[in-house]
Amino acid sequence: MSQQKEHNRRVILVSRPHGAPTSANFRLDTQPVPTPGEGELLLRTVYLSLDPYMRGRMSDAPSYVEPFAVGDVLGGGTVAIVEQSQHPDYQQGDWVVSQSGWQDYALSDGRGLFKLQGPVLKHPSWALSLLGMTGFTAYMGLLDIGNPQPGETVVVAAATGAVGSVVGQIAKLKGCRVVGIAGGEEKCRYAMEKLGFDHCVDHRRDDLAQQLKQHCPDGIDVYFENVGGKVFNAVLPLMNSKGRIPLCGLIADYNSTDLPQGQDHLPLFQGAILRKRLRVQGFIINQDYGDRFEEFFRQMSQWVAEDRLVFREHRVDELENAPEAFIGMLEGKNFGKLVIRVAADQPGEQ
Repeated sequence: MSQQKEHNRRVILVSRPHGAPTSANFRLDTQPVPTPGEGELLLRTVYLSLDPYMRGRMSDAPSYVEPFAVGDVLGGGTVAIVEQSQHPDYQQGDWVVSQSGWQDYALSDGRGLFKLQGPVLKHPSWALSLLGMTGFTAYMGLLDIGNPQPGETVVVAAATGAVGSVVGQIAKLKGCRVVGIAGGEEKCRYAMEKLGFDHCVDHRRDDLAQQLKQHCPDGIDVYFENVGGKVFNAVLPLMNSKGRIPLCGLIADYNSTDLPQGQDHLPLFQGAILRKRLRVQGFIINQDYGDRFEEFFRQMSQWVAEDRLVFREHRVDELENAPEAFIGMLEGKNFGKLVIRVAADQPGEQ
């Protein structure tokens, strides 16, 4: 079913996942399209961003943000078109970044919207990725916390993902040697041939630690962490003194419901922090750097205009395919930033 003018498709969270999400945790329903009142506008979703952090919000464990409510529409960043407006600052046809979530239509009072103008309208979906939250995460985490210096070695996990691919390219622009970690030969080849990484190691190989050591002969100065698990265990012994570890995610553990079995690695980690004087800093992009978005957007837009960055989207059509795509993303099946193309620019278009 494609997007229609009369019906609002919505993806509802019907139960909290225990471990990896399944299709049973989601339901697609249809409601009438809402009507905007005074001071409101009706937004029609064109692109929906799917991101790993959403898995955490599907649980009710304590976190930095409220969990998604069972029985409600799932939340998420969107690029939308203003269909109707009774708001003085917006008119029909405006493109905006919003938090409309997993649905075709949403009402807004204008708060939290970001109007798209200029060159970004050539690639509106990039406002959810390269020029949006994931690009912002890569930029601030690497430059503000990682503080890479020319000649240093930067290692980035999930190297061809939405954040990792941008981290590595910015590090190259800053004169660093960049080694990526990705899943499979195809992704590793892409990281080197298209993104310009100096090397990329396949985390599916049994000799991950040995491969990483071979390609980081002078150790690791900056490790951009968004995976955790065995990848982090392979990286930690190679960290140089006064190395920096920006930490924005731990996707390897998002589906975990219990503490890992076996050896406790925490003492090893704490010892390495002390002996090597490591800087390990977690960050939440909007909470820690929300006031610096314009700085990021200005510089990133310049690099994009100069064709100094390569970016790849993994685009899936139609809202009803969002749950399956999300489940696949947590399994590493996406190649690039995962975006749902909820609709064509006009209802009924293919």
